[in-house]
Amino acid sequence: MPTGSPLDTHLTNLAAALVPYRRCERQLARWGADLAHRLAAGARLLVAGNGGSAAEAQHLTAELVGKLRDDRQPLSAIALHAETSALTAIANDYGYGDVYARQVRAHGRPGDILLLLSTSGTSANLLAAAQAARDVGVTTWALTGTAPNPLADVCDDVLAVASPDSQVVQELHLVTSHLLCEYLEQELPAALAAVAEPAVAEPTVVHPVAGEPPPVRTGVEVVLDGGPGQQVDA
Repeated sequence: MPTGSPLDTHLTNLAAALVPYRRCERQLARWGADLAHRLAAGARLLVAGNGGSAAEAQHLTAELVGKLRDDRQPLSAIALHAETSALTAIANDYGYGDVYARQVRAHGRPGDILLLLSTSGTSANLLAAAQAARDVGVTTWALTGTAPNPLADVCDDVLAVASPDSQVVQELHLVTSHLLCEYLEQELPAALAAVAEPAVAEPTVVHPVAGEPPPVRTGVEVVLDGGPGQQVDA
């Protein structure tokens, strides 16, 4: 850790973490595009964290339900800690370790994404939420500090900030939230267009099989004025 004033120390730690963070661009773009297509198709994003990470979670959902820059349709995103009555009831009746897992089981559906934020990657309630998500078919992403860590190990994908300083980790988690929204909004028009395109059904063609009688014609055959039969589809 550098020595000096608190400002110098903090900025030095932040600058050191920015160098490896630049390598996350392709992952951020992939996450943003994936999220755009899922939310456009009617899925939702569930987000959870503790303490400062809970605030980060709520910041992200506010950007998605509201907007980051330009006006667009609202997108379904829920910060699980913000439902205080459910949170405190679950904590009181089942224990704090289940406050997120129980909500994931209630709200999560296949196709949804659960994003878990933790500087340490060791929070028991987030690990329980990841397991609940796996049980109900929800994809899990994690934003953590330095990996490997337990949360990174149990999630489907992880963006780990390479810094031992939890403040720096949280600050780059906020940067991640903004960039995730940037990439999502960049992809959203294509995602909405894909949902709006009507599915064109391919015509069914029946091919005769050698040795088998021809397929039965459906409808009613009507003879008009003694002429040849005309089929009228039923």
